[in-house]
Amino acid sequence: MANSPNVSEPPGDEDRGGGRVRWRRFAVLTVPAVAVTAGLGIALAQGVLAASFAVSGQQFKVSAKSLEGEGFAQYGSVDVNARQELIPVAVTAIREAKLNSLCQSVVTTLPVIGDISLNLTAGQKTPVEASNLFVDATQLAGDAVFSNIEIGRDASTLDKGPADAQGMQDLFAQQADSVTISNLQQTAWATNAGTFKLSGLSMNISKGKKECF
Repeated sequence: MANSPNVSEPPGDEDRGGGRVRWRRFAVLTVPAVAVTAGLGIALAQGVLAASFAVSGQQFKVSAKSLEGEGFAQYGSVDVNARQELIPVAVTAIREAKLNSLCQSVVTTLPVIGDISLNLTAGQKTPVEASNLFVDATQLAGDAVFSNIEIGRDASTLDKGPADAQGMQDLFAQQADSVTISNLQQTAWATNAGTFKLSGLSMNISKGKKECF
C-alpha cells in the first residue's frame, strides 16, 4: 500500500493549518504538569505531605504574645482534605517551642443560628510548651529574629528542625538554630505536635464572630 498516508508520525511544528496541534510544544508544556502530579501522588503514597490526617474545610487563627523556638525549619508542602483535594501550605516546624498568651479561634457558620466561635486560650502565666511542633499555615505575621538562618536550602536536606521536618527535593526551604517571634499571628489548616502542654487552658464557645485577631 505504497499510496497510503503515513500515520505513524504525528504532525510536526510545521503543520499549522487546519487546527492541527503543535505536538512537540504540547509535550513540552504537559510533561512538567504530569511530573508535578506524579510527584504529589508519590508523596501522598509515602506519607511525606504536611498533615498526617485529612484536614477540615475550615482554617483557624492562632496568636501569641511571643514564641521562642529551638530548631526551626520552614518549607512548602500540601495538605489533603477528606475529598482528597490538595491544599498548598507553608509548614513551620520547631523542635522545642514556648508560647506566651496563646489564643486559638475558629468560626463556624450554621444554618439559622449563624456564626459560632470556639476560642481556646492558654499560657497567660506559664508558657505553653510544645515539642516537635508542626503548623501548616497560609499566613504568618509578627516580628521575628533568627539565629544562624539558612535561606534557600533544598527542602529535602533540612536538619535543624524536628527529625521529620523535610519537604520534597528541589523545593525552597529555610532553617535556623533558633527563632523568636513577637506578636505572632497566623492562619492555619492544621497543627501537629509530639507533646503539647497547655498551662491554664480555657475553652469557650459563643455566638457571633470572635477571633484571636
